Amino acid sequence: MDWELVLTIRDALKRPLFAEAELIGGRSGLNRAVRWVHVLESPSLESLIHGEEMILTTGMGASRDTAAACSFMQNLIDRNAACLCIELGTYFSEIPQEMISLANRHDFPLIQFTRTVRFVDITLDLHSLIINRHHRMLQELESISREFHRLTLTSQGTLKVLQLLCKSTRTQIVYVQPQSKPLFFPALPPGEQQPLLEAFAAFREEMEGVQPEAAPQLREYGHRTMAVKPVGALDQTWAYILMVCPHKPQEFDCLLLDSASLSIAQELLRTRYMEERKLFSENLWVEELVGGRSQDDNRLKGLIGPDFNLVNELPYRVCLIEIENPPEVKWNSPENDWESITFHLSLLLRSIFEKHSLRPLITLKNNRLTVIALDIQSRVPGKLRLQQALDALQHIRADEKLKDLQLVTGVSKAHRGLKHAHAAYQEAVQALSLYSCYQKPILMYEELGVFQLLLSLNDGRTLESFIRSYLGPLIDHDEAKGSELLLTLRVYLDHDGSKQIAARSLFIVRQSLYYRLDKITELLGEDFMLPENRISIQVALRAYQLLYPEKLTLPSARSAQL
Repeated sequence: MDWELVLTIRDALKRPLFAEAELIGGRSGLNRAVRWVHVLESPSLESLIHGEEMILTTGMGASRDTAAACSFMQNLIDRNAACLCIELGTYFSEIPQEMISLANRHDFPLIQFTRTVRFVDITLDLHSLIINRHHRMLQELESISREFHRLTLTSQGTLKVLQLLCKSTRTQIVYVQPQSKPLFFPALPPGEQQPLLEAFAAFREEMEGVQPEAAPQLREYGHRTMAVKPVGALDQTWAYILMVCPHKPQEFDCLLLDSASLSIAQELLRTRYMEERKLFSENLWVEELVGGRSQDDNRLKGLIGPDFNLVNELPYRVCLIEIENPPEVKWNSPENDWESITFHLSLLLRSIFEKHSLRPLITLKNNRLTVIALDIQSRVPGKLRLQQALDALQHIRADEKLKDLQLVTGVSKAHRGLKHAHAAYQEAVQALSLYSCYQKPILMYEELGVFQLLLSLNDGRTLESFIRSYLGPLIDHDEAKGSELLLTLRVYLDHDGSKQIAARSLFIVRQSLYYRLDKITELLGEDFMLPENRISIQVALRAYQLLYPEKLTLPSARSAQL
């Protein structure tokens, strides 16, 4: 920070109006910044000051006794006032020693005027200085921010931005990026680096939920202050900038830190876009792999390259992500360029998956992203981490181009060996095909239950014949009478025969449910709830749901669809 841009107590004492003022306590606090000047005669100051004000007073509200005067000053210290100036006269003939001792303990400048002064002249003089310096600060901030932006367009732009940030703020700057060696500006000996990185590591856990656009987070570090600013975009954090100050960071420092992090984030985003385009072209073989056209190990080794042995041994799941959008959004408009949208999405997906120790191999066809999510070993089970990554992808709202996207994802079981990728892809396709039955944005193949079997039997005749064998009378009755006996039976069985829950789920009274159950018993026979019959009927209901999902939709779900 250029301290010439900040008015301090030391600067104020050099002004002509302070020529006869005496500093009687808190001499070590002369570098405190003065943000404003305030005349205060009330002892109740909680709502009257914000902090860093120079307080001018005659002591009218705080001179009843020494205890009241000390309490008044302690409140100012607690509210982070810059200093206290007292005019001797009617209310204070002299400053009590207790106030001087309190000022010294807190490095809180205590100033006395031995002669009458016009407070209005002091406020006019100092406010003019403060406003002029603030204007100069904004000019300098704009100039440095432009230079940050220019530097990111040059070679090694990030390093140059960090060097300029260090020079402009006169503080220690540390740049921490995962899987990279931390950078220190100016350089620090190893013995001083480690304690600083350990302090940040402890602080970083608290930073997990902090978005890149958030203000710098402050933490005490010894006798200094550490300001930490995330660097990133699109709801993702890619690095951190640490600013270690010998004093509390001023507004200028924090604004420069914000500007530097934004410039670096823009450079990182450009770099990631270029890398994503390159990976898209390199991963064309992924489509060949999931299509089952490459199952020979030698062929796969030629496609994947030197990483084949490592990649081929990792467990993986295939995720098929279908991109949908509301009908009112026109993707062919310039602001909704499809290629730009898919690159945005794949960039975010890669960042989110890597954060959860998953390495994604991505390919795009039509409106579907196919992802082979390789599981880089971690203590947390791979299925849980993949679920967390897909949940995060569902809640992307950071970019205007992506906020209208609706994503539906089918996920295969875990596999090993890339030659089985085609089988995993087919599982993901089958899981995705059941969206109309489940109405869930993420469908795991291993959680589909009996649908796994039914999908393989869906040849056009087998399932229809099985359904008619067990549900024929109900189907005929519903079609002839417009009733909902099939839906009633499904809900009743799904809730283990609980009449109360079934009635509530169907939005009908209990008596209506009793009538329907009596009719079902009449059509299916008294023994339909016996174990063997019940199992077959439930499978038949699932098969009917697979073929005609819209006919077994609950009333609440219908309302949502409307």
